[in-house]
Amino acid sequence: MSDTTPESVADERLKLESFGARLMKRPELGAIAGVFLVTIFFLITADSAMFTLSGVMNFMTPAAQLGILAIGAALLMIGGEFDLSIGSMVAFAGLFFAAATVTIGLPLIIAIPATFVFAALVGSINGFIVIRSGLPSFIVTLAFLFILRGLSLVGLKLATGGSTQLRGVRDATEGDWLVPFFSGDAFPGLFAWLADKGWVETFNNGSPKVPGIPVEILWFLIIALLATWVLLRTPVGNWIFAAGGDANAATNSGVPVKKVKISLFMVTACCAAMVAIITVMDAGSTDARRGFQKEFEAIIAAVIGGCLLTGGYGSAIGAFFGAIIFGMVVIGLTYTGFDQDWFQVFLGGMLLIAVLFNNAIRKRVTGER
Repeated sequence: MSDTTPESVADERLKLESFGARLMKRPELGAIAGVFLVTIFFLITADSAMFTLSGVMNFMTPAAQLGILAIGAALLMIGGEFDLSIGSMVAFAGLFFAAATVTIGLPLIIAIPATFVFAALVGSINGFIVIRSGLPSFIVTLAFLFILRGLSLVGLKLATGGSTQLRGVRDATEGDWLVPFFSGDAFPGLFAWLADKGWVETFNNGSPKVPGIPVEILWFLIIALLATWVLLRTPVGNWIFAAGGDANAATNSGVPVKKVKISLFMVTACCAAMVAIITVMDAGSTDARRGFQKEFEAIIAAVIGGCLLTGGYGSAIGAFFGAIIFGMVVIGLTYTGFDQDWFQVFLGGMLLIAVLFNNAIRKRVTGER
């Protein structure tokens, strides 16, 4: 009789992975490494002003605007779908918001929620068509890319009598208590105090060179943290991964796949509406080209951040760092002697490298050859 007991037999399911193995499986690894390498590159080639406080704010502002879109795109890609209309949605939501405040004269407490509801409705239409028709989301949202861009052009001409730009948003919202939450710089008093103490750079008159933190950066951080919490700490996060990994198996397990995917289209559209509101209020106007080609940049940032094109894998934090890489490069090139058109080369190169890297990681995780 063998004296081997069940307790003495090591269960391979309980085998502990090394820290390195767990690290290699993290979807955001490539994006974090990318931020490190790009930082090293600009430390060597760029003017030192790039990494002063004002320089960091300069590249974090466009990174934040793109990042809000990229996080929405990442959630949708993890759920197994694409939204190529997200850039056009920025213009369309911007038109709705500007018309609500300038043409109709609604206060921000009504105009802002109405813009989000409007965007969510458009997103739900996208999702409903994808789910009901069975067509690839790539095709459906590509169609909406042109539909929404065209409606933005037509709507602006109707609202302005022929112009493709609607002005007057700043005047229409002046004095509204919600303006500081969606426009300008946060914590101006803190930065003025820091300037008095000599802890931040100042102009000759003593005012700080950086008057505060642009509000889009704060929204970027809040949305990234919220999306990460949802993905990693809630049942909804498990549903998103399951819906993108194997929709049939998820459905058989009781996951409401259709509702999850339609909701993700709505979230992506609301991210576009957030960017629209922030940029329209900052500029004081909206135009038909707002958000142009941002759908591609958002998807690329999500892919750089670790999202697989096949769905079921990725992270919001990865998209966060992917967007920072974009901001660093597009602004960082102005601090160097390089032609800014190299940004396009970088864009394609980073996409290719990210896809190859993510594909290698996927095979490592799944054990494929």
